[in-house]
Amino acid sequence: MSAPRILVLGAGPAGAAVALGLKRLGYGVRVVSEWRRFAAVEGVSQRVLDGLRQAGLIKAGACVNAASARRVNWNGITQGFNQEFLVDRPTFDAAIREDLHAAGIGLVEARVRSTESSACGHQLQIEPGTRLHADFLVEARGRQAPLGGRRQRGPETLSLLNQWQAEEGSPASAVESLSDGWAWMARLSDGRCYWQITLDAGANDLPSKEQLADWCAVRRGQSSLVRELFGAQALHPATVHARSSTATLFHEVAGTNWLRVGDAAMAVDPLSGNGIFQSLSSALQAPAVINTLLQRPERAELARRFHQQRVEQLFLRFARTGRDFYAMEQNWPEQAFWQSRCRWPDAEPMHAAADFSQVRVQRAPVIRGDLIEEVEVVITPDQPLGIWHMQGIELAPLLRALRAGAGVDEVLDRVAPERRAMLRAWLGAQGCAI
Repeated sequence: MSAPRILVLGAGPAGAAVALGLKRLGYGVRVVSEWRRFAAVEGVSQRVLDGLRQAGLIKAGACVNAASARRVNWNGITQGFNQEFLVDRPTFDAAIREDLHAAGIGLVEARVRSTESSACGHQLQIEPGTRLHADFLVEARGRQAPLGGRRQRGPETLSLLNQWQAEEGSPASAVESLSDGWAWMARLSDGRCYWQITLDAGANDLPSKEQLADWCAVRRGQSSLVRELFGAQALHPATVHARSSTATLFHEVAGTNWLRVGDAAMAVDPLSGNGIFQSLSSALQAPAVINTLLQRPERAELARRFHQQRVEQLFLRFARTGRDFYAMEQNWPEQAFWQSRCRWPDAEPMHAAADFSQVRVQRAPVIRGDLIEEVEVVITPDQPLGIWHMQGIELAPLLRALRAGAGVDEVLDRVAPERRAMLRAWLGAQGCAI
């Protein structure tokens, strides 16, 4: 039987992570991607850099700028708030392609014009008219991916990204709340400056496309934080790129011969968390899901359920994080922008209260090696998908022993001494009397 032909659409962090993971599993894989159509910069955290290394995106991680100061003006309070690493996306995207080439993964620089899919495979037509064939397709084109299928959408949101060139200087970034939205801004050491305002897409006071640059310049002029970070040059009109930043979750992110990852599976409000991190979170699990679909078809439903559940849980976590940030802003409680976002997607707490009586054992899909397998996990109020093990110690047998009447000390005596303090602390965090 011939090896399956796998195509990954999109060479962003998600698509590249999947391609590299499949390559490590011995699959032949090609990536199809066009270049990003606009320049951008993003702020990322240390966990993103860790995720890039885990995915094998070494060159991409190395091109991230050193940590820079970040200021936050929220709810009338201005303060320094940690640091963030600024990512110049054109440089970053080029480095991702270098990582793919270094791994021996073929990259087709083209735009996909059409896709025809069936149970037998996928036929793609790419510019300028070439046809490609695949047995398995990974959709990783981010928010630009085709929007077929049912989706859950958050409040309709629009972001206007402005860019201009200034003098060289120290890199820095800032975020501030506004009466009708919020703005994120950054300056790179080479003098490139970015300012992005995020608004309700249905706002009736937005100007025409031709007037956006002037309108954005006026908005920047109203901000003391902008003047402090950029100087007077920021008050002039600049290049504007408009894009949707509405939170979106697809209700079906896996099939028998296809998979959605990254923003193509679920995209979050930019205030909810870093887009690169959530893209990597869903992509790092994808090779094991795909490997199971191809090598263990009897587990296909289990693999799809694993991917769907984790994408949905990740989406809810980011959405609730954004909701709580929006709720912290109390200066404009009557403004529609803030009202709709501080209540979405639900009223459930970010972290459920500990309740040991609700902790139970249940069978659920997990990643074991390079495949998805069903095992016994421990379900807690705050971990509804379950925890299989901690540092190699399976939790289900320990919980069963406790439920059968064994004492905590008796149960912990069954594990290595160096693991006991960790497990005791975990049991205490779940509400167990220790």
